[in-house]
Amino acid sequence: MPHPKRKHSVTRSKKRRTHYKAELPALSTCSNCGAAVEYHKVCPECGYYRGKQAIEVAEVKQK
Repeated sequence: MPHPKRKHSVTRSKKRRTHYKAELPALSTCSNCGAAVEYHKVCPECGYYRGKQAIEVAEVKQK
């Protein structure tokens, strides 16, 4: 296989990688409690998913 004749500069490599960045996850609101939840995930606040109780969430005492 052919090899590159010259080394690619650091700037050239970094220009190619400018689009590699982290994106924020898409959020929706929980239909039960209204908290922000990622799509296709159980609500961490109330434990509901698609209108049904999926997990039991322990109650935390507030001071």
